[in-house]
Amino acid sequence: MSVKRFAVVVAAVGVVLAGVSGPAQASARGTTPPEDFWGDTGSIPPAQNVLTVKVLNRTNGQYPDDQVYWSFGGQTHSIAEQPTVDMGANSAGRMYFHLGSPDSQYQDFIEFTVGDDVFNGNQTRVDGFGLKLAMRLHAHDGYDVQVGDGYELFQENREATFARFRNEVPAEFQGLAADPVRIPSPGNSPDFRDGGQYAGYFTAYAQSVGVTESTANITGCAGSLAQNANLCAALNRHTAQLPQDQQQDPANFYQDAPANYYAKFWHDHGIGDKAYGFPYDDVAGQSSFVSHGDPQWLEVAVGW
Repeated sequence: MSVKRFAVVVAAVGVVLAGVSGPAQASARGTTPPEDFWGDTGSIPPAQNVLTVKVLNRTNGQYPDDQVYWSFGGQTHSIAEQPTVDMGANSAGRMYFHLGSPDSQYQDFIEFTVGDDVFNGNQTRVDGFGLKLAMRLHAHDGYDVQVGDGYELFQENREATFARFRNEVPAEFQGLAADPVRIPSPGNSPDFRDGGQYAGYFTAYAQSVGVTESTANITGCAGSLAQNANLCAALNRHTAQLPQDQQQDPANFYQDAPANYYAKFWHDHGIGDKAYGFPYDDVAGQSSFVSHGDPQWLEVAVGW
């Protein structure tokens, strides 16, 4: 990114944040939520199975608890009805969250598998952004980790977050935030698919490093890249032209175009700079994946 463009972006983000009160004004990037964001963790009921999952309403009053829903394993409840789930072993798949009604268009999910004595899971932006989500995993041995969307995103309203996205990404990616319901990933947008106005966004760069793949296959890690995680990650991060030992150094990521600036945005505003912005974003440990044995509880914060 050029110095000139960086200055424009910073100025634009400042305009967006001018209407945001509280901590978001002071910090605009990937901040970890404070302890009180997670509520009274001591009151989380102990699991009879592997761990307890608790869903938190962090919509800043936009939706009451009886309009914040979770769905998993054939069950659907508002958090006013049932805020916790006693998760057993061999549970796997997605837990969905909806705001307003159980089938609302405002929805998102987390992915996980639960073993006999382990939790593996993540918040993801691989398909797109629907709701602000953050996860906190706590284990009996004291392990405690947070991943997901940064505190600054939870502190602002939805309109401000969509404006923030448009202000921080290059022109090619701004159209992803045209619909106020969802921000799709490039691979799920017609703009970056065959026939779309940005279908050629990655092709010349990819060809320069010996890869003949469509832009959609690059952002989606499909085609020949489905079996080459390192190369797909390097293309999305614009490091494929570098020596192998420099391609997975985070200091080199997203330094020039073309790059997956959709993914960059979620890293910039992810707790600890971690996010799942494309399918192989776990290369070099950059994803929002968490795993630990002897888990005690998982909290999932749902924001507007």
